[in-house]
Formats: sequence, C-alpha cells, structure tokens
Amino acid sequence: MFRKAAVTTVSNGSYVQGQANGRLPSVDSGQPAQEGKVVLKKKVTLLRGISIIIGTIIGAGIFISPKGILKNTGSVGMSLTVWTVCGILSLFGALCYAELGTCIKKSGGHYTYILEAFGPLPAFVRVWVELLIIRPAATAVISLAFGRYILEPFFMQCEIPELAVKLITAVGITLVMVLNSTSVSWSARIQIFLTFCKLVAILIIIVPGVIQLIKGETQHFKNAFAGNDASVLGLPLAFYSGMYAYSGWFYLNFVTEEVENPEKNIPLAICISMIIVTVGYVLTNVAYFTTISAGELLLSKAVAVTFAERLMGSFSLAVPVFVALSCFGSMNGGIFAVSRMFFVASREGHLPEILSMIHVRKHTPLPAVIVLHPLTMIMLFNGDLYSLLNFLSFARWLFIGLVVAGLIYLRYKRPDMPRPFKVPLFIPALFSFTCLFMVALSLYSDPVNTGIGFAITLTGVPAYYLFIVWDKKPKWFRKLLGK
Repeated sequence: MFRKAAVTTVSNGSYVQGQANGRLPSVDSGQPAQEGKVVLKKKVTLLRGISIIIGTIIGAGIFISPKGILKNTGSVGMSLTVWTVCGILSLFGALCYAELGTCIKKSGGHYTYILEAFGPLPAFVRVWVELLIIRPAATAVISLAFGRYILEPFFMQCEIPELAVKLITAVGITLVMVLNSTSVSWSARIQIFLTFCKLVAILIIIVPGVIQLIKGETQHFKNAFAGNDASVLGLPLAFYSGMYAYSGWFYLNFVTEEVENPEKNIPLAICISMIIVTVGYVLTNVAYFTTISAGELLLSKAVAVTFAERLMGSFSLAVPVFVALSCFGSMNGGIFAVSRMFFVASREGHLPEILSMIHVRKHTPLPAVIVLHPLTMIMLFNGDLYSLLNFLSFARWLFIGLVVAGLIYLRYKRPDMPRPFKVPLFIPALFSFTCLFMVALSLYSDPVNTGIGFAITLTGVPAYYLFIVWDKKPKWFRKLLGK
C-alpha cells in the first residue's frame, strides 16, 4: 500500500499515475508535458472558487446550532462579538493561505505547506489523521444533518427513525462520491447552484430579521452584555464553535493546480467569500435575536426552524429543505477539496500510489475520492461521531496554526521565493498565536477529550517510520502491504 516516491509517469488501463514529489507540471508551469500525460485540468474559475469556499463554509451550523457560542459566552452581545471576531480571524487565516497558494502552486492545502516548511514527518502526520479520522468523521456528521433535514418535511408530527436518517445519509454520501468521481465540471456547477441556495436560505432569515428591527423588536438586545457569567475557560470553546462554523476558507488551496490564474483568483475568491460569509453570519445571528430570546435559543434544537415557525407560518417547511441543500453543498465541497490532498500525498509517496492516479477520460482523481467512502460508512453506522470530532477539533487548529507559522518561517528560510500576494507579517503572527493559544487552553479546560485527540494524532509518528522510513521490511510484511 505505502511506497517510496515514484519518479515516472505510467499508464495503467483507465488511469494514469502522476509523478511523485509534487513535480507534475501544471498547465502554466512552462515544463514540457510528456506525450500522453493526463493531468487535472484548470477548470476552477473565480466564480467556482468562490462557490467552493462559501459552499463549504456554510453548512448546517449557522442554521441549526449557534447556541454553542451563546452557551460559552453567556450573553447576546458577547456571542455577537465572538461571531464577528471569528470572522475577522478567519479572514486573517484565509489571507495567509492566499499568500501560500500564490507562492507554492501545488494542490494539497495544509499537507503541502507543512511539507514545504517543516518536512515530511509532520506533513505525513497531518494527512494520516485527515484520512483515517477527521475527514470521514466530518463528512459523516454533516451528511447526517443532510439526512435528518431532508426527511424533516415528511415527519413533521413524529420523530424521524434513526435507521431512515442513516440510510438516506448513506445515499447522499454515495451520490457525492459518484459526482466527484465522474466530472470536475459538473461537481463545480452543482456547487455553484448549492452555494446560491445557501445564500438564499440566509437571506430568508436576514430579511425578516431586518423587518423585525425596523418594527422596533429590539428587546433582546437591551443590556446585551448582561446575562450568565461565562467562565474564561469557556471562551476557547466558544471560539472553537465559531471557528468551526467558519472553517472551509482553506479548501480552495487544496485544488491550487486546478485554479485558473491562481495569482489573481485565489486572493480574490478568498477575500470576496470571507466578507460575504462574515456579514451573512453576523446578520443571521442578529436576525435570530429579533425573534428568539437567549434562553429560547439555548433550548432550540434547530434555531433556523424555530425562527421560521415564529415568523413564516407554513413557509417554514422550506427551511429544512434549504438546510439539507446547504449540508449537501458542504459535503460536495469538502470531498472535492480533500481528495486533492490525498492525491498529492500519494504523489509524494506518503499514501498508496493508486491514490495518485487520474482517470484518463474523466480527468478526476477517482481513487482519491472513493477511498473515503468505506471509512465514512463505517463511522456513519458505528462511530460516536460527535465525540470523535471533539477529540480531533484541536488537531485541525493545531496544524492550521503550524501552517501559518510555516509562512513566517518561509519568509526567512526562502526570502527570494516569488510572492505575488503578500500579507503584512502581523497577520500570520496574530493568527498562528491565536490558533496555538486556543489549542493550549482547550488542553487545559478539556484535558480528556483533547488528550485523546492528541494521542490519536501521535499515532502518525510510528506509522511514518513503519510505512515510509523502514526499508528492510520482511517479505510477508511487504506482501501484506501490496508491494
């Protein structure tokens, strides 16, 4: 399964294997393409880039449960402050990734940047945790929300059977995998449509909220910072909830090699997307509080549905459908982007070589897409998904903080690297410090869950030496690994 990096491009039936070590020539690289070479084509335009970012960021969270922030902050005013600050911090992180995406023109996102800055071991650990735990669990969680809300209109008077939710969820996951395996263009087009649906759903909440404000419904904003006193240790958990709701701004960097004119389109797509999402999120939360009190919001299972039932009557049935479409868009965008990380890691020799193969007719990294299907299904039907995500949420921000710290390191290590887009140094310094500070505080405030996540992450170290470094594997072990 695992291998040392290959150095040739070989055809194998319906697939072509890419060169290792990240040296696949992109369309604009100037390197001569070998005859018959099959590469991932540059089909991600500015609009498609925006749709990938917005479509992946806006999932179920803003519609279902903003109460995580309210619970950990203790007041309406503080919760809105955290939503705003998380949006600004996410913009800072996105700008750092915009610089990295324009000076390191390889797909792979976190993995590629850690590899460039700090070498193969931490990069392998990152992709190891992503492949085995984070991505299957994250996909299963967001797809469960899709399954539950697509069935909501059919079970208005009773509880939705768990088996029905999981079965429709499995269908949704399979559909996303098939879509991303079949066509990059169709996957991107559907993502644009789903992003439009998400923005319509947010407007359905914001517009009535603005009307409520005009009518003078501001009673829930009086003494906005008064309320239950929140512990200082609750703030990192509030920021985790907020940053999780904004997470997705980094996914365009996973497909850098497929972006048209990346020097221009990556920064533009990131800035436009983050401004739209931040304004939308803050206004959506303001709209909620025009109709729902802080206490009612904490008791609600799905805030958007509660809001719609109060103001829209029978039209509120449309809200679960929009939430389901929003979740489907997040599933599609996540699979589209993360499969490129596995593709690049395989190209570098850190994952089985089949994952670096491209379908010769469809021009999709089909093996890198479908590898997630069995792992996601296992977690869907057997795993305690929410606990697992709690264990590993710290790992995501640990590595993102490490990536942005790597940007600062590369400024000194490789000062002559071309940087078409460059951010002021205080932005990566502030963002990386914030990420690492949140990780440290979460280790202190929730040592059990984050400790388990830390232990799971560390399993990547022996795996690296076992599968990658160890050359003298016995014959039976090599045969077991398919070598």
